[in-house]
Amino acid sequence: MARTKVLAVAALKGAVSGLVGVAAMTAAGQLEIPLQGRRRSYVPARTLRGLLGLRTSDADRPVVWNHLMHWGTGAVVGALRGVWAVTGIRGPVANVHHTAVRLAVDQTLENGTGVGAPPTTWPKRELAVDLAGKTLYSVVTGIVADRWIAPVLESHRGRTSH
Repeated sequence: MARTKVLAVAALKGAVSGLVGVAAMTAAGQLEIPLQGRRRSYVPARTLRGLLGLRTSDADRPVVWNHLMHWGTGAVVGALRGVWAVTGIRGPVANVHHTAVRLAVDQTLENGTGVGAPPTTWPKRELAVDLAGKTLYSVVTGIVADRWIAPVLESHRGRTSH
């Protein structure tokens, strides 16, 4: 199979793996929110609407938009993890890096649209919840991707400067 096709299949499998990761993150949130007495966040919905040029006030609670952004971002960032898995970027270290990518994507979009605030300004509990959720997402996504996608494009070139 041509390299491009292998990468495309890995990206598709990674996107599905990302959806499994979102399902785990969503399930954990369904348990955590009532236990903590925390309100649900609609920042993902407002971010997606902002990206599309649609106005949304902070009082709006667009549930469907929230799910579209939540699951869509999970699939897109999961596709990257699939490409990593097929090229040999795997395991716990890859999961740590993937968590950073997921957080960076969310923060870039949220702050770029003016919907979010920098995490350094958040209450510590909010930050901990977000980090825990995104870590769970990346670990689950990584486990699924690494088990489903063989590292058939792993290269051993470029290990030293040349």
